[in-house]
Amino acid sequence: MKRREFLVLSAASIGGVLIYSLDGSLNRRSVHAAPVEDQIRIPLRFFSQEEALAVVALTARIFPSDESGPGAREAGVVIYIDRQLAGPYGRDRHRYTQEPFEEGVPEVGYQGRATPREIYREGLKDLLGIDQKSPEEQDKALQNMETTDFFRILRLHTIEGMFSDPMHGGNADMIGWQLIGFPGPRMSNVQEVDKHYGEAYRLKPVTLRQVAGGNVHPSEDER
Repeated sequence: MKRREFLVLSAASIGGVLIYSLDGSLNRRSVHAAPVEDQIRIPLRFFSQEEALAVVALTARIFPSDESGPGAREAGVVIYIDRQLAGPYGRDRHRYTQEPFEEGVPEVGYQGRATPREIYREGLKDLLGIDQKSPEEQDKALQNMETTDFFRILRLHTIEGMFSDPMHGGNADMIGWQLIGFPGPRMSNVQEVDKHYGEAYRLKPVTLRQVAGGNVHPSEDER
């Protein structure tokens, strides 16, 4: 069994402290509620710390924070990706993986031999330390690999990590849903319609676990 790896981030770098709870959920404590030098150690299931820091940097360039709101770094996208790769998806449990391996049309998605885990390991091996590079250098690295399977899967996972339900590790504090005004998996809005009839009203988002009373288990936790 390999030594447990942790992703170590500062409070200042993510606009607060991501709190990793025992049930696997991510929450944030305001940077004003703790010294900015505070660090959070997030247990990693697949990535090494070096790999995780590289993914943090790359996803933050794919979906950066700007004047419109926070991005992949603040949403904890790297944790989403780490969990997916550690689970059944990462080892291709649910994908047909027999020959022939041919380049299909874009609509059918990736058709190659390598598993998602293998794609990441191969793609990241020459990118370790990129988190120490300038944003311009990081953008150049992404441009140089934008036709590769690694870039395509990284971009897809960045979007998924921004907007999937928080129980999967990303979208901390429902940041992504707040950006686009998505209210979460609400089953009914009847009470809100009656209460706010004729008024513009944006519902506060809720997670699937909140709606279902917590009795929901993410697929990446399958054994």
